[in-house]
Amino acid sequence: MVESGAELRLSEARAGVAAGVIQAIAGENARLRDDQETAVAALCEPAARVLVVQATGWGKSAVYWAATAIRRAEGAGPTLVVSPLLSLMRDQVGAAGRAGLRAATLNSNNVDAWSGIEQDLRSGAIDVLLVSPERLANPGFGRRVLDSLAGEVGLLVIDEAHAVSDWGHDFRPDYRRVSDVLQHLNPKTPVLATTATANERVTEDVAHQLGESTLVLRGPLARSSLQLAVVDRLSPLQRFAWVVDQLPKLPGSGIVYALTVADAHRLAATVQEIHGRDVPVAAYTGQLEAGERESLEDALRENRLKALIATSALGMGYDKPDLGFVVHVGSPPSPVSYYQQVGRAGRGIDHAIVALLPSDADSGIWDYFATATIPVPENVNRLLHAMESYGPDQPASVPALEAETGLRRTRVELMLKQLAVDGVTERLEKGWIRTGKDWTFDAAHYDGIVAVRRREADIMRAYTRGERCLMQLLQESLDDASAEPCGRCSVCIGALPPPLTAAPDADTVATVTGLLRGEVHVLEPRKMWPGGSFGPRGKIPANLSADTGRSLIYADAPEWREVLAAAFSGGEPPADAIEALQKGAVAALSRWRSTWSSRPEVVVPLAAAGHTAVTAAVADRIAAVGRLERADLTVDRSGYTDDLSSADEARVWRDGLAVDPTTAQTIINRTVLLLVDASSSQWPVTVAAAKLREAGAAAVLPLLLHKRP
Repeated sequence: MVESGAELRLSEARAGVAAGVIQAIAGENARLRDDQETAVAALCEPAARVLVVQATGWGKSAVYWAATAIRRAEGAGPTLVVSPLLSLMRDQVGAAGRAGLRAATLNSNNVDAWSGIEQDLRSGAIDVLLVSPERLANPGFGRRVLDSLAGEVGLLVIDEAHAVSDWGHDFRPDYRRVSDVLQHLNPKTPVLATTATANERVTEDVAHQLGESTLVLRGPLARSSLQLAVVDRLSPLQRFAWVVDQLPKLPGSGIVYALTVADAHRLAATVQEIHGRDVPVAAYTGQLEAGERESLEDALRENRLKALIATSALGMGYDKPDLGFVVHVGSPPSPVSYYQQVGRAGRGIDHAIVALLPSDADSGIWDYFATATIPVPENVNRLLHAMESYGPDQPASVPALEAETGLRRTRVELMLKQLAVDGVTERLEKGWIRTGKDWTFDAAHYDGIVAVRRREADIMRAYTRGERCLMQLLQESLDDASAEPCGRCSVCIGALPPPLTAAPDADTVATVTGLLRGEVHVLEPRKMWPGGSFGPRGKIPANLSADTGRSLIYADAPEWREVLAAAFSGGEPPADAIEALQKGAVAALSRWRSTWSSRPEVVVPLAAAGHTAVTAAVADRIAAVGRLERADLTVDRSGYTDDLSSADEARVWRDGLAVDPTTAQTIINRTVLLLVDASSSQWPVTVAAAKLREAGAAAVLPLLLHKRP
């Protein structure tokens, strides 16, 4: 790793091409920064390896547009840019066009255009091709495109390169497929990696992967346009109300980040209900269709929205230079990821407000993320054993491996990608195979990763406590040697910057509470049996199916968070928490009754999550208020764990639930209200409904108190 390149300068002819690019992008008075010129000059040399670690808004993309323009003018092949997000690729295609370059992207949203783009690529009509790391990992793409380009790529760019390192805050196994591209490149092809969020360890790791002669250009990461603040000691409901109060006062337009998809939608709906068109907002998550995400990004960019209330899906690469604020409702698990997200603000203006509203519940999310991507040896060995019967002629599909191992599909997919990084598995066009290479669990390595992530969580705790300058703390977390007190943040000035206030209006809190606790969520019944260890697969017969039901609490709803924590803690549930759930359930039934297939006559509780006292108490209240009979299921939860596959969980409930003769006599030819405490999969609801229908119930209406994420 080399950290000097000051002697590298562009020739007059190359400088003229680069100047034209920079001025087309940033205006006629724009000039290359010293480090930008150094990077471009290095990339004009054969076999160059350059890693640029600079603050957001510094102009990292200008480096590869200028280098591409120079190399194309000198007869080099097209540039291949590996970029993580569709929104980022779309912005980059536009930026390349402004720089006078012809750019295209191959992604899941433009499949119909692939053949034309690939033809233009081969003919030399395209200067820049942008692809995702997932596309790199696709064998069909490799065969059709990479093989034909391998010796012709003029420049390889790895954008958001911290994702290459499993020490990084956003490690993605598919990014490691970049190493495959490096091996197939013409050795003389220059390579550029860029990021704004790499500490010293990540920088060294990425540089090592690029090559020992990598030139590292690292600059100060302080952002003088950002005024950072922490608004602490608010309850989940107060945080929602704070956003409702503050949005009209915040400068310009911006982003409000939520930690979960559910919170993003709930907060957006709350703001819309209270402010209407006066403060236009929309929810933005990775679950939206690409076209809708693109439309929302444009609406914010054009200031037709006051804010997007978003998950981290709106992060890397979204470019709105005049973004006036970023608010976080809940803290990300890492100061590095937090720095990356707040870096969206204040890129082209002198002042932007950044506010963090932490919660005691954040630590649970941090603990999850600290270990979520660490392979479990027992599970890996189970997966590898299941793959032994598959080969190149009949590779394993992910659903088949899920059924054979009993592991959740998302876990199977992640492990396959991680094993591919180590060369233990390989993805073919029709599935996955083992390569024959042995796998060993590198405990010391993964222990180190977990330790790093937990240290980062401790830094976020120090940040939320306001122990010292907020910008300085973020810089130090990225090993920025230039870190010093900023003089602008809420710690440095000893107060929240205007217009921020420490607490929301009490009336707003009451309004938000009423709105949110008034929501009831539709619970669509499962339609298919899972097969596998459960046995039956295919459509659930109509005579065994539940009706469309309702859930009172969805995911980690802030309006119910404190009630859930008290009622479902495992100890003796407090009376006020039970009372809140009883009232909520009765109100939910009242709002639901207009769409019942028939009025319930019997209520049957099922403590699927083990909260027997709570479930029984709510069922008793419903029975009393609605004049319903009470009946019970026989329940054995001994085989249940949280990490079961769909088939295994359905089997556990099939074997653990029974309808005794007394209950069967009570429910015969009658409509049953099935009250379940909590579930994420809905298998206890689905199987219990089938058992009740099989025992003679005319219909089963499920009411799930807590639909877990």
